[in-house]
Amino acid sequence: MTTLKFIFSRLPIRWKLAVWSSLLLCILFILYNGVQYFTINQWMVSEGEVSIRKSMNEIQNFFQEKHMSAQEIVNSRRFVEDMNDPHQMIRILNQQGTPLLSVSDEIPEDWFPPQTAQSTRIMTAWHLEDQVLIMRSPLNSGGFTGTIEIINNMENLEKVSDKIKGVMIVGGIGAIVLSALGGIFLSRQLIRPIQSMTDTMTRIRKKGLHEERVQVSDNNDELSNLGRVFNGLIDQLERSFQQQKQFVEDASHELRTPISIIEGHISLLNRWGKHDPAILDESLSVSVQELERLKGIVNDLLELTRAESGTSEQNVPAIDIRHTVQYTLTNFAMLHPDMIFRKELTPLEKVQIHITPQHLEQLLLIVLDNAVKYAGSSKEILVTGTLERDEVYIHITDYGIGIPAEDLPYLFDRFYRVDKARSREQGGTGLGLAIAKQLVKRYNGDIRVSSIEHIGTTVTLCFPIYRV
Repeated sequence: MTTLKFIFSRLPIRWKLAVWSSLLLCILFILYNGVQYFTINQWMVSEGEVSIRKSMNEIQNFFQEKHMSAQEIVNSRRFVEDMNDPHQMIRILNQQGTPLLSVSDEIPEDWFPPQTAQSTRIMTAWHLEDQVLIMRSPLNSGGFTGTIEIINNMENLEKVSDKIKGVMIVGGIGAIVLSALGGIFLSRQLIRPIQSMTDTMTRIRKKGLHEERVQVSDNNDELSNLGRVFNGLIDQLERSFQQQKQFVEDASHELRTPISIIEGHISLLNRWGKHDPAILDESLSVSVQELERLKGIVNDLLELTRAESGTSEQNVPAIDIRHTVQYTLTNFAMLHPDMIFRKELTPLEKVQIHITPQHLEQLLLIVLDNAVKYAGSSKEILVTGTLERDEVYIHITDYGIGIPAEDLPYLFDRFYRVDKARSREQGGTGLGLAIAKQLVKRYNGDIRVSSIEHIGTTVTLCFPIYRV
């Protein structure tokens, strides 16, 4: 048994499906044939009982109507012979169980000894391989008291039953063969989508993710859904690999510039700057600035990694959004005394959202820092809050240079800058909005940017309102 289990466990799934489906169909067919055979056999026995009861009633009625004596019953052999059926024996017994009259067709007297009966009884019995039906009923004809005994050999019924059994066996063998073939066909049909996925995975392993997808049918079954999920997973992996590749390229490019500048100034110092205080001061100053840029890029990369690795926050306590916005804006304004900060936060009164104060402050600082950098000559920033249904909105608007429409879709990409030269001069790394996007997603929120070039830009932070 253990060996069979081991062999079966080593079979491919398609053969397991074929074996199980064939076995199931075979069991169902055997059960059906068994029930059918039993039902037919019981029906034939029931028909035999009906026939023997009919004969018994006719014989009883004949003797009782004639009020026959024992001798008259013995002399009525011709009537009993006419009533007898093939493979049947009729015996008339006296009260002592001695046969007075016995008529038989191919049933020997010694098969079953005569027995008297006080009430009508019917039963089945066996003599060697022959099944017989025995009925005994008391007889009181007025001049005689005894027992009528009818013994019927159900040989014909057995022949019919054997023929049915033979047909069922042949049909069963045919059904087993057909079920095996059907099981193989069915398993191949079921395994085909899975085999297609396996082939696709093999090609992906050899050639990569590009343009390799599972062919999905229009059927809305589990295997079709599995194919769609698989294709979606491959698409997501391809996007992730592409983003990773782009990230490495962008990070390399961003890090190369300050490193090249530092390398150039160190080479300059190595050649002439050792004895020239002016060159020494300038090179050291530039190198320190570029090192600060490198530090900022690395810190932003770490922050972005943390933001992307974080899952959706579910158990964060609710905070008063107006208080946090007011606190952050006040502190930020102290760092930029030349800027004018206008605010309208009344709609945010007593509004709570699920977010940590540190993350909300970080989001506001990212957006405010960008607004100050690109406010231009207006030197004015507007911060407003609005409510709409179950969401709260924080709008941060500057009236500066604006953003071209063609650049808006890419603002949240890593290292993306609208004006690369100006961004580097102002110390930007191109990671701020990417970090903000990931942080907002952690709290089931959203961040949007609308802008008109040379008029201004509005960044909107959106969060679901916490309801007590």
